[in-house]
Amino acid sequence: MTLEEFKQYNKVQFKNDALLQQAFIHRSFINENTRSGFEHNERLEFLGDSVLELVVTEYLYETYPHQNEGDLTAYRSALVNAITLGSVADSLRFNDMIKLSKGEAKDVSRARSSILADAYEAFIGALYLDQGYDVAKEFIARTVLVRTKDIIKKGLYKDAKSFVQEKSQELYGITPAYNVLSEEGPDHDKIFKVGIYFGDEVVAEGEGKSKQEAETVAAKNALEKKGWA
Repeated sequence: MTLEEFKQYNKVQFKNDALLQQAFIHRSFINENTRSGFEHNERLEFLGDSVLELVVTEYLYETYPHQNEGDLTAYRSALVNAITLGSVADSLRFNDMIKLSKGEAKDVSRARSSILADAYEAFIGALYLDQGYDVAKEFIARTVLVRTKDIIKKGLYKDAKSFVQEKSQELYGITPAYNVLSEEGPDHDKIFKVGIYFGDEVVAEGEGKSKQEAETVAAKNALEKKGWA
């Protein structure tokens, strides 16, 4: 997919296509292509993360005036976590645009949600720099905020680890345990794979950029596998 095709597909415009291109460049690509002349997307990701959080926070504050801070924080976490953003980015065909190292590109299972989520945040950072806050806000509204009602209706904002513990204790009399199955990548971009256990049984696995994130993903996968979600 070309940049022009991507822009048409997602109904966005860019004055500076170099910013858009940079949003899709993963650090691994730069490490493998040191003379490419490109920069990786981590600075844009840093900026986009803050813009995204402000837009989501502002929306939740205005839309749910009677909800307390704890509920609003849970809603926000569900909207901006790697699973949600990875799903959003995948639906927008970000996967067709991301530039990875050859090794990273071959390993399609390796924390792809995290890579896609990072690219979405980087894209928001690029859009903010190129078009301003209001345009970035509009894009976030039609790609992320539209999922709010569904997340609340299905209870997807609830703490997955607490919920899976309640269900496993209720039905099996077992407290889940989490074990790190593997750690991959350099220190600045490490990916953890964690398994959730009911006794000796590995119920599900999860990947993330921290042990906590990987445990949360594993818990959500366990809920889905057990039909408790």
